[in-house]
Amino acid sequence: MRSTKIIVLQLKQILYTVLFVIVGICLILLLIYMLNNKNDAKTPVMATYVPGVYSSSIVLENQPVNVEVVVDKDHINSIQIKNLDSALETLNPAIVPTLNDLEIQLVNDTSFENLTIKTDAKYTSSMLLGAIQKALDKAKPEDVHKNK
Repeated sequence: MRSTKIIVLQLKQILYTVLFVIVGICLILLLIYMLNNKNDAKTPVMATYVPGVYSSSIVLENQPVNVEVVVDKDHINSIQIKNLDSALETLNPAIVPTLNDLEIQLVNDTSFENLTIKTDAKYTSSMLLGAIQKALDKAKPEDVHKNK
């Protein structure tokens, strides 16, 4: 024959058991949440550029001309041509207006892919954009740290 067993539980034991089960479930859910978000975590926002003045050289009529780009951590502040002789400016009349046009667009955070280039100054624009891109490559944080 079977004997019936009676188990007597105190309310205190039941409450502790329920409380530990709830805490255990919460810890498991927290662990799952943390592991899932680890893969989806956004990378920390790094500065686009190291603030400063960066230059790149181009050659016009066998004379070097510097293109200076002034940047802060997020965007381009100004672009200027240094060492531009008046004779070179006379021989290349499109260089200053083209640079001014590119500067206005780049200072207003237009990407290189979305720049509007005038058809009559394609070569001048591509030459200046190459120099600007070289200067901006120097301003990137990875390149600055590698060169040190």
